Amino acid sequence: MGSRKHNSAERRKEEKKSIAFARLGNVPTSPRKMRLVADLIRGEDVDKALYILKTCPKEPAIRLRKLLMSAMSNWQLKNERVRIEDSQLYVKTIQVDSGRILKRIKPAAQGRAHRIRKRSNHVTLVLGSRNENINLEEENQETKE
Repeated sequence: MGSRKHNSAERRKEEKKSIAFARLGNVPTSPRKMRLVADLIRGEDVDKALYILKTCPKEPAIRLRKLLMSAMSNWQLKNERVRIEDSQLYVKTIQVDSGRILKRIKPAAQGRAHRIRKRSNHVTLVLGSRNENINLEEENQETKE
């Protein structure tokens, strides 16, 4: 591997260490249905997003709620000395991509066959903190002590 490629890969790894995210792969729901629920929580505070997902009657809301809880716990592991309430976490980005498609055949009239596409999706959720400056100041003070 060339040195430029190696340096950019190392830089991406370092950036990824500071970001709290969670991924959900091959969810057996169509991406269109999942995006409807994902759009509800994009940019919202974590507490409000959890409430929205808890009260939403759609089935993808259950999976997204678990994913959001996982992202929160990942953030807590990376920021052990900072409380979630003080950091004002919010859903920075949520991305729903198409996953694999299972193709099935359904018999139709007059000897024909219709194709059924059973879609799945991948969801990536990234959390951000509205008080990043405060978090950095607290960490700097703790390292000085």
